[in-house]
Amino acid sequence: MADGGRFYSEHDNRVAGPQFRGGHMSRGPIYYDGPARQQRPRGGQVGGFRGPGPGPRVRFEDNYVDVTMNRGSPQDGSSHRRFNPYRWPNRRGDGQFERDRRGAGGYRGEGGGGREGGGGGKDKSSWYKMIIPYGRKYDKKWLLMALQNLCSVPFTPVQYQIEGHKAQFYLEDACTANALCRVSRQITDTEGYKVIVLMNPCLPPAILNTQLKPEDIEHLKQCMAKRFDGSQRALDLNNIRTDPDLVSQNIRAILSRKTFMDAVVKIIEENIPELVCLNLSNNKLYKLEDVADLISKAPHLKILNLSHNELKSEKELDRLKGLKLVELWLDRNPLCDQFKDQLTYISAIRERFPRLLKLDGHDLPLPIVFEVVSPTTTPPCKGSYFGSEEIKVLIMHFLQQYYSVYDSGNRQPLLDAYHDGASFSLSLPSSQNPNRCSLREYHKDSRNIKRLKDPSTRFRLLKHTRLNVVALLNELPKTQHDSASFNVDVNTYTTTLLSFTVSGMFKEVDGKSPDAVRAFSRVFIAVPAGISGLCIVNDELFVRIATTEEIQHAFAATAPTPSSSPVPILTAPQQEMLSAFSLKSGMNLEWSEKCLQDNEWDFNKAAQIFTQLKIEGKIPDVAFIK
Repeated sequence: MADGGRFYSEHDNRVAGPQFRGGHMSRGPIYYDGPARQQRPRGGQVGGFRGPGPGPRVRFEDNYVDVTMNRGSPQDGSSHRRFNPYRWPNRRGDGQFERDRRGAGGYRGEGGGGREGGGGGKDKSSWYKMIIPYGRKYDKKWLLMALQNLCSVPFTPVQYQIEGHKAQFYLEDACTANALCRVSRQITDTEGYKVIVLMNPCLPPAILNTQLKPEDIEHLKQCMAKRFDGSQRALDLNNIRTDPDLVSQNIRAILSRKTFMDAVVKIIEENIPELVCLNLSNNKLYKLEDVADLISKAPHLKILNLSHNELKSEKELDRLKGLKLVELWLDRNPLCDQFKDQLTYISAIRERFPRLLKLDGHDLPLPIVFEVVSPTTTPPCKGSYFGSEEIKVLIMHFLQQYYSVYDSGNRQPLLDAYHDGASFSLSLPSSQNPNRCSLREYHKDSRNIKRLKDPSTRFRLLKHTRLNVVALLNELPKTQHDSASFNVDVNTYTTTLLSFTVSGMFKEVDGKSPDAVRAFSRVFIAVPAGISGLCIVNDELFVRIATTEEIQHAFAATAPTPSSSPVPILTAPQQEMLSAFSLKSGMNLEWSEKCLQDNEWDFNKAAQIFTQLKIEGKIPDVAFIK
């Protein structure tokens, strides 16, 4: 191939040799005769490069510019024929090449992918540098088209460039990188050499992480304001990278870059969260990961135009399933080539957006949906359920004693509250990322079986015996619970067993997240202890991050400061006396206990004092609130 007036024909240590016909080879070699000639397969075998015929398109990115592989602009009709969901299918077929899905052997970094990416890889967000030794010899368009025709997965090369005699570009996704690596040595150039494809894991290209300057963000905001139609609540960002106002400021608003899309989403969130219609056409978008933030930032969005972009897979649309779209535009995206007819296309899109009424400008049949219309207001949460006043007195007194010790700073006295064979487990929501959320101090002890598959780990995190239970409780962050937020539901009550759930709010008082408010739900299973006490045999604690509304309502009333020393758990006779005194006096447990303590647990003396103070009107109303 000619490059800069010279022909490259030096030996490059790649494999050359005779070309085979038949046998176990499933396709013929691919030859390159230079940019002036149309390529053709030799040997009459299927799968060779056929020039600009109908095949998967490849998105090119040269530094910051993405160039589609057609001979005209994205807006004209000169690109290769693609599927049109609204015409009768061509019965002659589209002649798309059969893809070779066999893995090719090779040394590390080639063919099978090596240790860096074998088997598809688990890290779907990893970046890989794809290297074509002596790739300088080849025309960029020919090379990428030849690779795409044989690759089993559509790929989007990022920042294609020549370095020395090598051609290189970046791919995001281990599966795609491995699929492309398996194409190594399956393409033969005009000199008889095999084209080798190497892969190396790497950091994301630096060009993708370029931060916007504050003045650039301000110019972008002004440009978006100019393109916003307040009467329609519509924002038109079509081909924004060529906007004269931005170009004059030397700003290339390439929305396929995360920094630009994040800036656009933030401007929408802060200035036009009521947005209903958004046009993102002609922006060379090849993924929708950053667009997905609109689900929470623009909850009223109903109309979205993604036409004339570089979306290659319908799976990208899964990222937007949270949008309640009624109109969507996808025409002139490579993903449209994947559908054989109109019904398949509509079905696949409507599976993700069931409320859709218009697709690519065409009205769709009314959707058949079965959904319950949500009431305009959320019904208020019901209060605690105990079943009987006797159970209520028993549980509330137990919780008062338990959490007065739990929040005291020394949880060792809780040994008296647990059975010798008690069990305890802690769990966090399965969606919480331990490295990114504020519940890191709880994560190492979390026994969420949706995340834990190893039986030995599950068993290890289930604490047995009261010594092990209290030892773990002592390791958890120090807390202060909001007793006013407690909601109690009795699940089971018999003469020998009591099961109830308590939920509410607490905050951490020290550690790495002081004053952080958490929500919790705790299931206690207890058996009778003494005359009117409880002994815990099973304890399940669930902790999550509190919502904004929960944080606003937590600790609304001034809560008593936790005692610096643990409050001793009452003896069985004292518990029985307290329950009886509360029933006879009508006071709640807190004031009943205070009255008994002031009178040295003399029931008759406390009753006389109570009667006298009540007659004199000296007992506050709060003492009778239960």
